[in-house]
Amino acid sequence: MMWSTEHTATTALPRPVVWAALRDLHTGALTYPGADTFDLRGPFAVGTELTVTPAGQDPFTSVIVDLVEGATYADRTEFGDIVLTFRHDLADTPDGTRVTHSLQITGPGADTVGPELGPQISGDFPESMAALLEQAALRA
Repeated sequence: MMWSTEHTATTALPRPVVWAALRDLHTGALTYPGADTFDLRGPFAVGTELTVTPAGQDPFTSVIVDLVEGATYADRTEFGDIVLTFRHDLADTPDGTRVTHSLQITGPGADTVGPELGPQISGDFPESMAALLEQAALRA
């Protein structure tokens, strides 16, 4: 059982610049208004737990489940019988970088919970990505 969604944006910024901002956000080194905050409990590596605090919400624990330097970051959060996997994939384009932010909800309750919870969680993906790319541009 699964529910998923994704948002993709492109930027003229080179992939290493976008990756640096994404990495710094997820390690807690970069923060800006409206962004989730991240507190790593170890190295920026697969298996490391982190506390994620969405703006204006309670914190939760997540685990880094996929990390390919410069290309992919994913973390997983378990809530009862559902699992939320957030993923960012970066790819070069002829004019810069394509960034895809996805959410996958799996588990026995995914088909029931996903259609309601998923859009609530992912509704700000376009704004979040625009803010991240803006931060990357400011740092470039």
